[in-house]
Amino acid sequence: MTIFILNGPNLNLLGKRQPEIYGHETLDDVARLCTEAAGARPVRLLQTNWEGQMIDWIHEARTEAAGIVINPGAWTHTSVAILDALNAYEGPVIEVHISNVHKREAFRHHSYVSLRADGVIAGLGIQGYALAVQRIGALLG
Repeated sequence: MTIFILNGPNLNLLGKRQPEIYGHETLDDVARLCTEAAGARPVRLLQTNWEGQMIDWIHEARTEAAGIVINPGAWTHTSVAILDALNAYEGPVIEVHISNVHKREAFRHHSYVSLRADGVIAGLGIQGYALAVQRIGALLG
C-alpha cells in the first residue's frame, strides 16, 4: 500500500517562502526524495491550505495508506481536529518539520500531532521526509 506524504498550509510555497528557514528546495524535490526513499513502495504527496481537506486525506488513509508522513505546518500547534483524525488511523505516523521548531518561537514548541505520532523529525530540512519514509518502511517490515 501507498505511503501518504501530507503537507499543510504554506508548504506549497516551499523554496520561495522564508528560504533562510525552510531552504530553497521545493515540494517537487520532496516528492523526488520520498519516491527514492520508498523504493518499490508507492508514495502519494499531497499539500493543502485547507484543514478540512487534510482531515479528509487522513480519513482516506485509513483504507488506502500503509503509513503517513505528515508535515502539518502551523496546524501542528493548533489542530485538535487533525489529532482526532490521526487517532482514528491505525498505521504508523511520522511527523516531520523542515526547521527545528524548538529553536523558534515558544508557540511552536507544542505539537498536538506529536501526541499521536510514532516519531518526530525536526530540523533536518527536506531530508527529514526521506528519513520518515524509510522509518515507515522499517515499521511495516
